[in-house]
Amino acid sequence: MRPTTHRTALALAALTLLLAGCGTEAGSEGGGSDTVSPPPSSSPPPSSSPSAPPSPDCTSASQLDAGDSGSTVCLAVGDTLRISLDGTKSRPWKPVTAEGAGLEPTNSGIVLLPGDASSAYKAVSAGQVLLSSQRPLCATGTGGVSCKGIQEWRVTVVVT
Repeated sequence: MRPTTHRTALALAALTLLLAGCGTEAGSEGGGSDTVSPPPSSSPPPSSSPSAPPSPDCTSASQLDAGDSGSTVCLAVGDTLRISLDGTKSRPWKPVTAEGAGLEPTNSGIVLLPGDASSAYKAVSAGQVLLSSQRPLCATGTGGVSCKGIQEWRVTVVVT
């Protein structure tokens, strides 16, 4: 397993565990007593609404590029996200794919340069989506040195 894939798998597992813990409420037995204190390892209640807890690993963005690989982006329903991956004719990006629910493809405009990948998505419902693309590490020309390495681009999008 390549280090990039391993880190991505760990990040997705951590995000899944984080999201699984959201929405549960400690001490909700309805007694209303002040004698029950939270366990020492729990954090104080968030200042925002319980349905959208803050996440330090989640950034807000409307435009992504190749440098954003491995990040987690949070969007609100109605937001639009644009992706622009600059490639070359000899090292082209494959079209961006989306796995999951919460985003719907929208018009991304026109790609002018060979090798670039451009896409856009609108956040339509709460959910989580993995956006990904890839391109060769080495130029694909004939008659020269070649390799079978692949550069992967992956971003997790959380729609709230």
